Amino acid sequence: MLFDKVTIENIKQAVNDINKKGIPDGFSSSKYYDVKINGVLYPPKPIMAIANFYATGRKVENYFSGGTDTPCFKAYERLGIEIVSKSENDMENQNDVNFYNVLLKFLQQAQTDNLKTKHFKMNFLGTTVKVSFGQGTVARIPWISFLIPPNKTSNGIYPVYLFYKEQNILILSYGISETKKPNRKWDILNSEKINPYFNRVYNIDPYKYGSSYIFKIYDLNEELNEDEVNRDIKDIINIYHEHMKTSIINEDIDSNDSDSSMDLINEFNEVCKYSGLTYPPQLITRYIASLSTKPFLLLSGLSGSGKTKLAQAYAKWISEDDSQYCIVPVGADWTNREPILGYVNALDNKEYILPENGALKLLIEANKKENSNKPYFLILDEMNLSHVERYFADFLSVMESKDQFKLHSSEKGLNVKIKDLFTSTVEVPSSIGWPKNLFIIGTVNIDETTYMFSPKVLDRANVIEFRVDKDDIKRFLESPKEIDFDELVAAGASMAQSFLSIANNKEIDTNLSENLNDKLLEFFEELQKTGTEFGYRSAFEIHRLYYQLGILNGEMEDNEKIDIAIMQKLLPKLHGSRRKLCPILEVLASFCVTKNTDASTSFLNNKETLNFKDNSSVLYPLSLEKITRMYKGAIDNGFASYAEA
Repeated sequence: MLFDKVTIENIKQAVNDINKKGIPDGFSSSKYYDVKINGVLYPPKPIMAIANFYATGRKVENYFSGGTDTPCFKAYERLGIEIVSKSENDMENQNDVNFYNVLLKFLQQAQTDNLKTKHFKMNFLGTTVKVSFGQGTVARIPWISFLIPPNKTSNGIYPVYLFYKEQNILILSYGISETKKPNRKWDILNSEKINPYFNRVYNIDPYKYGSSYIFKIYDLNEELNEDEVNRDIKDIINIYHEHMKTSIINEDIDSNDSDSSMDLINEFNEVCKYSGLTYPPQLITRYIASLSTKPFLLLSGLSGSGKTKLAQAYAKWISEDDSQYCIVPVGADWTNREPILGYVNALDNKEYILPENGALKLLIEANKKENSNKPYFLILDEMNLSHVERYFADFLSVMESKDQFKLHSSEKGLNVKIKDLFTSTVEVPSSIGWPKNLFIIGTVNIDETTYMFSPKVLDRANVIEFRVDKDDIKRFLESPKEIDFDELVAAGASMAQSFLSIANNKEIDTNLSENLNDKLLEFFEELQKTGTEFGYRSAFEIHRLYYQLGILNGEMEDNEKIDIAIMQKLLPKLHGSRRKLCPILEVLASFCVTKNTDASTSFLNNKETLNFKDNSSVLYPLSLEKITRMYKGAIDNGFASYAEA
């Protein structure tokens, strides 16, 4: 059993390490329990992790849970070490965390050019503080910020240290994130007004730059004073509470609500580049807009084109930790819902068998009230290796009916013992809903081993196709780079609230472009001829998608939004023989170009050379390019469908 080899001597070694080096990375102060060793209280998990390293050689990291009835606490009980429960009052008044030590750890990493973004919570001076540090996605300047509830860094409001290596200067400031401003002044070291303060001047009046204030400048050529650092951070917390809420917040945030939506896309796009993932900005906009339109999304296209990586990257980026997402490889033998939702043990109806892939566990966590402000992602990889309608039928139904998943008939929840290292028991309720914070993404490859999706599935999802062209491959070959997910981990967690707010806003603009409705009617009439017309649900979701695209990118042109809607919601159901498809594809192509031009027919003769993106006659390049490929496929093979290998 885990921790069986840990001895009292190992515990003493762990205490000695923490006394000398502090709490290791990946751990924070304990929330509910402490262990008392030689009259001193310590957080249980880091002590046990270090002790287990000395006992077994296992790497010191956060790989297990604490709390009653866990291997960690059982080991303490075996060793006779006292476990002390914290009262709510104790937690609220715990002031023993030294921010100075946190700052030193940040500066130590910032000097190495290998700063990894980290997020953790701590209690400091009676205030619960969320600490984040990293290199930023725009400024690329090492920073450490601390978030004071109830505000969110997605609004860009926080105190922050900025570290300038060349000058060996640390600046403590507070206010609005300057990355949100087109005239941001991150490069304040070049400011003539600031330079006079750099020569060993520490206490200065708050100086406003952009929308933020400089509180103090530290010359790191001299040793930082522990008492001074803690006093300064205490003062800035007081300033923040008293001044920021009534001044800067009201001054800037109310007028920049729309900026946070663009920041969601821009910052994710930037961090993807630094991680070795390269996606067109429009694709990222489509991905986030589609998730916020409806929490079920299909990613289709070429194998190895980055479908699963995009889903995984966004989940890692916006989640606080890996408990908020789950990647489940779909098996070819899935014939019912059990691989996702589990089942009651036929031999013992008081026991519920949980899927080992973590899907139901994720669903249960997403449904908890305390997690309602965090997004959860279930990624079904190779979703069409089995018939989707068989194992996913409950989800397709609940998605529309807003009903509950019926799990068992017991009036009380069934407690299930989990044999992993993270959770001792999970209570499985008799029924559970699809919460507003749960998003399901399915990846799709098309070959002889997979199944096609039915109209029932396609009608309930947005479908994003992934393509790789010659220019994409050329850019990659010029500078191939291995993907580094460390850059992504929790870097966008502060924007989770912004994302959920967009996704949960079900309003649409009733004054939408008349051009959209005109195009929808044109396509409806033509698609009706082959039985692939759309219904009320799709019409509403197209309006939602159109609206969300505008929210996320206010600069997106009307035709670009219509093009995306056609590509993702109207074309996916098209499939059939050459005789059936070619006439309708010719008409649909004519809808994608300016009327009274020959572009609607020229694509048939110039399908290999037609410039879709730069041709001024082309209104909807994404859709026309797809229609052209389908037309060519129908001519060459006698059959074509939206889904391609």
